[in-house]
Amino acid sequence: MSQKDKMSRKDYKKNTKKKESKQPKKWFKRIILTFITVFLLVVVAGGALFAYYASSAPELTEEDLVGTFSSELLDKDGNVFYTLGGENREYAEANEYPDVMTDAMTAIEDQRFDDHMGIDPIGIARAAIGYVTNQGQIVGGGSTITQQLVKLSVFSTTRADQTLERKAQEAWLALQLERELSKEQIMTLYLNKIHMAGNVYGVATAAEEYYGKSVSELEIHEAALFAGMAKAPNRYSPYANPELAKERRDTVISVMAEEGHITSEEAEQAYNTPIDAGLVELSESDNTALVTDSYVQRVLDEVEEKTDLNPATAGLTIETNIDIDAQQRVFDVLNSDEYVNYINDEVQAAVSLVEADTGKVRALGGGRNTEVLRGVNRATQTKATGSTIKPLSTYGPAIEYLKYSTYHQIVDEAYSYPDGTSLRNYDGQYRGQISMREALVDSRNVPTAKLFNEDLEMNQVEEFMTQLGIPIDPMSLEGELVPSNAISGQMSPLQMSASYAAFANGGQYTEPYTVSKVITQDGQEIDLTPETNQAMSDYTAYMVTDMLKDVASNYNNIVGLGGIPQAGKTGTTNFTDEQLSELGYPSDAVPASWYAGYTSNYSLSVWTGYDNNRKGYLTFNDDSRLLPRHIYREIMQYVSQDVENTDWQMPSSVTEVTVEDGTDPAQLPGPNTPESERVTELFVEGTEPTEQSLNYGEELETPTGLTAEYDEENDELTVTWDEYTLENEDESVSYNLSIDGESSTLSDNELTLTGPPAGDLAITLSVSAYDSTGPEATTTVTVPEPVEEEPEEEETEEEPQTEPEEDNPSEEEETNTDNNQNNDNEESDQEEDAGNGTPPPSDEDQDEETSDGDENPEQDTSNNQNNTDETPDDSDESTNTNDEE
Repeated sequence: MSQKDKMSRKDYKKNTKKKESKQPKKWFKRIILTFITVFLLVVVAGGALFAYYASSAPELTEEDLVGTFSSELLDKDGNVFYTLGGENREYAEANEYPDVMTDAMTAIEDQRFDDHMGIDPIGIARAAIGYVTNQGQIVGGGSTITQQLVKLSVFSTTRADQTLERKAQEAWLALQLERELSKEQIMTLYLNKIHMAGNVYGVATAAEEYYGKSVSELEIHEAALFAGMAKAPNRYSPYANPELAKERRDTVISVMAEEGHITSEEAEQAYNTPIDAGLVELSESDNTALVTDSYVQRVLDEVEEKTDLNPATAGLTIETNIDIDAQQRVFDVLNSDEYVNYINDEVQAAVSLVEADTGKVRALGGGRNTEVLRGVNRATQTKATGSTIKPLSTYGPAIEYLKYSTYHQIVDEAYSYPDGTSLRNYDGQYRGQISMREALVDSRNVPTAKLFNEDLEMNQVEEFMTQLGIPIDPMSLEGELVPSNAISGQMSPLQMSASYAAFANGGQYTEPYTVSKVITQDGQEIDLTPETNQAMSDYTAYMVTDMLKDVASNYNNIVGLGGIPQAGKTGTTNFTDEQLSELGYPSDAVPASWYAGYTSNYSLSVWTGYDNNRKGYLTFNDDSRLLPRHIYREIMQYVSQDVENTDWQMPSSVTEVTVEDGTDPAQLPGPNTPESERVTELFVEGTEPTEQSLNYGEELETPTGLTAEYDEENDELTVTWDEYTLENEDESVSYNLSIDGESSTLSDNELTLTGPPAGDLAITLSVSAYDSTGPEATTTVTVPEPVEEEPEEEETEEEPQTEPEEDNPSEEEETNTDNNQNNDNEESDQEEDAGNGTPPPSDEDQDEETSDGDENPEQDTSNNQNNTDETPDDSDESTNTNDEE
């Protein structure tokens, strides 16, 4: 090969390598050009769409920026009972707001406020990513303070209104606003406009209402609180939710320190300031506002949660479910001593009244001695439930999933949780084997814990409670069900009354709601009525109700409603031994007490206790623990006056069966089961017992083969019958024989009676065993009258009368004397034979009896022995009394 050829190959390889190296670069350029082209197209298209949306944006006026629209709240009859908004506001100038306030607001709401032009590109990009990843749903995160001001002024805040069009218009108006106003003016308008919970608007107003000071005097912790409240004012109110408010306030303080607005020392000092430091009472002179305050709080929360509308500024018409008369009654009962004797002014109470078949909340009581608005609403705060949770956590699920009867047997005995913690009953006693009804009615902790931890699956309990609107978290402080949730948990009075309403309503549950409809300023109607769901079977609802009716009956002297059918459950929380020791409280001190009860119309739950355990305690053994029951009666009696109160009807899925008490599993009573040992309980259809108990013996039948024969020659009556055999060979049988009214108790199946009385004799025979007597067999026999021989008269010739010899009686006299003696002996023999069924006594005995004229001692002995064999009539009563004891 020539040199030229070699060079050509080298050149070829070089040229080939160059072409290969240039190939990837061309593809990269094409990708970049494509991306840029697509980006430009998107920008152009987006710009065009933005321009289109912006062209239809509403006009933003000074009145919009400054003013607000009030909302009206209507009661269940359509009457306005509360007006919210547009009345409690103070306007502050820019120079009145301290730097600490504006720094706190920008730190938590808009950190680039001083740099952007009304919209924040970084925030918009973050929102756009969220829009894509959430399948076209606007998730927020891109709004600046300027945009929020626009939104509060001219747009609604509902989720349904979070559209691209609305966002585009909001951004466009924000850009326009930034051109017309300075940053200082925008911030001042915003701080004057934002809602600060309840009927308080603007930070300047909040400073006066919350701290009694001018806005210019706000400290770091106070400014941080107000900045944190801007996101959700009612949720982060220091009066209503102090714990959440502190958590949110501390978050703001942390961000302020990170942004360099405050030093670490200032932040630490602010952290350590209690959330209630410096707070003053939110007073209100209008008593109507105080009466309805707890209810109004729930209305505002509900509207914001379900619609994202701000009732304080949106000019809404809100149709609520409040019963003004019932609400007034709740307020009066809680805030006076006219109805209930409260132990002191410190003890608190909370009430929730729900319509059983609709879930409509008719009244709420958030506390006693209410003198402030937007204070703590205990009716919606979770509390330790005590035993009121038992029907929800244990007995309801046991019937629903395991189809246990109200008779189901459980052993009440010493018991420990799986972790070894021992569990006691309230009385420190154990009752042994008892029914599920007894366990619930007497609120026994051990049987309840056994059902919960040994019989039920936790997923069953969780499903049952979730269907009743009870979230497992925070119901269980552990975030999941734990063994102790059998007898206690965390629920609010509102949740409790709504859950119990499902028992009253045949198992149907409706989420409790205070608002039926919201009408916006432009006429849009938003229906907030929740759906009703079948949370449990009708048999579960009825059987739980039937057991809880016994609870209400036991406390009829306190909760009685004059015969109105009702059901209910008590509950008491407990201190630990360590807490009792630390607080110096007596052993019978308890933190709180509950009563949850219902009729066919209303479900009412009542909690009483202290906001702080150090403020006081209730006493288990005195009337203080009974406060919830007294409150319940006063309210339930009132609301039940003008409605029809019906009893619950047993559904076809439930069967009422009488069983023998103590049998396990349940058995039908045997033929000899005493009435005192029979109980009537409820069973799910198809699970009724079919086996009959023989604990008190088998059914005794009529004796067979009863015959009676009279032997005239020997003057003997013989009665015989078939031998009776019991299934239980260890049990003995006796026979009860009656002949012409004369009774005997025998062990043999035959009796021979010598010299029976003459006539038609009725004979009855029955069998006795197991302390019971069976039916009688009867027969009759005829014993003829004895025939007496007449003496023959002899014809004699008349003889001359002579003087009779006194020492020699005549033949006729001797004959009569002999006959009389024989008759006497015969009667004596018959009496003895009739009593004993034995041969006649010897002549010696006969002579003794005849001469003495006494009754036969052997006959007395025999009769006494027979009486001893019989069971006295009062022996069963004695036994039953011992069983009951």
